Amino acid sequence: MSTITSNGPGHDSHRWGLRRSSSEQYLRELLKQADIEINGHHSWDLRLNDPNAAEQILARGSLGLGESYMAGEWDCDRLDQFFHRLLKARLHHQVRPSRALFHILRARLLNRQNSRRAWQVGEHHYDLGNAFYRSMLDSRMTYTCGYWKDARTLEQAQEAKLDLICRKLKLEPGMRVLDIGCGWGSFMSYAAEHYGVECVGVTVSREQTAWAQQQYPHLPLEFRLQDYREVQGQFDRIVSVGMFEHVGRKNYRAFMAVAHRCLAEDGLFLLHTIGTREDAAGSDPWMDRYIFPNGELPTLSQISSATRGLFDVEDLHNFGPDYDRTLMAWYDNFRAAWPEFREQLGDRFCRMWTYYLMACAGAFRSREIHLWQWVLSRDGLEGGYDRVS
Repeated sequence: MSTITSNGPGHDSHRWGLRRSSSEQYLRELLKQADIEINGHHSWDLRLNDPNAAEQILARGSLGLGESYMAGEWDCDRLDQFFHRLLKARLHHQVRPSRALFHILRARLLNRQNSRRAWQVGEHHYDLGNAFYRSMLDSRMTYTCGYWKDARTLEQAQEAKLDLICRKLKLEPGMRVLDIGCGWGSFMSYAAEHYGVECVGVTVSREQTAWAQQQYPHLPLEFRLQDYREVQGQFDRIVSVGMFEHVGRKNYRAFMAVAHRCLAEDGLFLLHTIGTREDAAGSDPWMDRYIFPNGELPTLSQISSATRGLFDVEDLHNFGPDYDRTLMAWYDNFRAAWPEFREQLGDRFCRMWTYYLMACAGAFRSREIHLWQWVLSRDGLEGGYDRVS
């Protein structure tokens, strides 16, 4: 009996407490490398609300960090600053649980972005509700990085980005343009209104298609609820803005083959995509589960390899820091509009969405991820390409 008693609930509780204390101490030492304190006084410091949170974070990595925040187990006054410091110190490479390794292996072996699964991100993320996105985005519903070079507001930055793309594509009246992943039609409407072109756009979001068709009946625009692999026809120009992140490594070559097939001999193709400097083999596990199912950020070498023999690279432009500023503007709009959606979506969603926007802002600020615009031609432009900025 004495042996049973000594190993009973009191003993287990003591052992659990030691383990919990050890986890918190290890997490404290880990975060110190990024000048982040537990329960410190800086805006970027982590405050533990649940003593079990440290063990969850260490055991489950990114997924544990995000889910424990959603559950209210820890807080931070400025999550964007927290992630900036965490990623700049590359602490995410020091916590690699088995679940993350499984996620990487699955991304390498499986085609998680095949034609059947491609529709999942539309249903899960983009079909969240047009009213919600309208409250967060600019008036054209542009859900990609703005261009802040001479802009002071989100509206100005998004219009500057759209105009930059039009000028890079050297659009002329009467041209026929394909937009792969057209979203709510922001580029198509701008290009038609300001450059006199006609556009065909494809998206896997029913909400986006319905909103765009209702919004722009007066413009020469066609919106199709269609996977990019099904696109047919010839176009003078092709653009894809913020969609390539959903294509996946096993489909990069197929995506480029579609663009090559549909582009006129003397045409130009502009690819606007988030990218990463290191092969991440799939998206962050938390982002994959809660925000962008089946997403994957490409590297420069992966895109270059996918274009080999199909396209010449005329121009490559990196303005990733502009995405940090864009995300912070979206966050401000989201917080201002949140009272309107609190009853419908709930506080857990609010914490999830805050985590998503702030984690991405910190990632761009740390230069862990980038924003690239590629200008591609089929056979190289005779005389070269005059760069636009």
